Amino acid sequence: MNYQETLDWMFNQLPMYQKIGAKAYKEDLTNTLALAKHLDFPETKFKSIHVAGTNGKGSTSSMIASILQEAGYKVGLYTSPHLKDFRERIKINGKEISEEDVVCFITDNKSFFEQNQLSFFEMTVGLAFDYFAQQQVDVAIIEVGLGGRLDSTNIITPLVSVITNIGFDHVAILGNSYKEIAFEKAGIIKPNVPVIIGQYNNDTKPVFIAKAEETNSEIIFASEIDLVDVESDLKGNYQEHNKKTVQATIEVLRRFFEISKNDELNGFKNVIKNTNLQGRWQVLGNNPLIVADTAHNKDGLEMVMDQIFEQTFTNLYFVFGVVNDKDLSEVLPLLPKDAIYFIAKPDVPRGLDVNVLQQKMQDFGFNSQVFDSISRAYLHAKSIATKNDMIYVGGSTFVVAEIL
Repeated sequence: MNYQETLDWMFNQLPMYQKIGAKAYKEDLTNTLALAKHLDFPETKFKSIHVAGTNGKGSTSSMIASILQEAGYKVGLYTSPHLKDFRERIKINGKEISEEDVVCFITDNKSFFEQNQLSFFEMTVGLAFDYFAQQQVDVAIIEVGLGGRLDSTNIITPLVSVITNIGFDHVAILGNSYKEIAFEKAGIIKPNVPVIIGQYNNDTKPVFIAKAEETNSEIIFASEIDLVDVESDLKGNYQEHNKKTVQATIEVLRRFFEISKNDELNGFKNVIKNTNLQGRWQVLGNNPLIVADTAHNKDGLEMVMDQIFEQTFTNLYFVFGVVNDKDLSEVLPLLPKDAIYFIAKPDVPRGLDVNVLQQKMQDFGFNSQVFDSISRAYLHAKSIATKNDMIYVGGSTFVVAEIL
């Protein structure tokens, strides 16, 4: 198989949350543990940092990676989902895994995958761990895919665990209360491994404390530490929380690595350059201002909407689409009523039918214009916007992916 044929096999033949949603979620780690044994336990052959949370995982992971790169280390970075190319998920010092490495791994292990009916995410985690071990990285930042306790990444024993925040997302899988979701995220806390908590509330803090006490883990609440403001090339307002979480994490990592203050400052300034992170308040143009952001749940969208209202514009245009398991009763009330909406179905099986979305938006008092693709909606917005207007592209990771 060539690279495209390999991807087609991975995407179409095996369960994949990105495409089919909750049905792809496994309720235990049996398959992942079997795969780890099959691969000779690659996750034990490199140091790691584990990052969970409802929002901010990708940004936080990328900031940590950038700082460690500035300190001169060979740094693996595993994140999900990807925007344009599958290989974005697995990087070393900002460079994506090669097509050849992906093809070889799948080809060499294809019979094992088929015999054990491994999911897309399980074998992708195996690929990342195997690649980082073979490339002898100094450390790898591993982002949780979904939840924590039962996530395929949760076979590692990291130097430090990080939980960015708790919000309502994937409630059909993780639970519909803060306590239930916090319990799933807290599942990454390992015995005697420090844990950094980025944000918490009255419901989640006791859950984290109880788990840390159970595992004899040092627990550090980043929001309670007096940390300095630092400049970053990630410009979303929501990054202020992530930066605090990262600073607290770096203080713990200094127990294991030499990281100077200059390394830290330069790492924050060069996140995009060092890791090629995209889709976080990403400015695609000025005059008109065009911003794309992958925020897709209530907590993430609230912060992005606040930042939109800080901008100065004459007309506000939204290029918007969502997936079919999104709770629109939570999302739609956050959106500005005076914006002009160009909507379409994201080009994935989980994309919500645009006519269904339009009806839901009408029910909430929005006027919208339907397009047959996100790209056509985007081109139309650009064709009518003047230099004093603003175009926002979002609602789903897949919407952003289609216009990048």
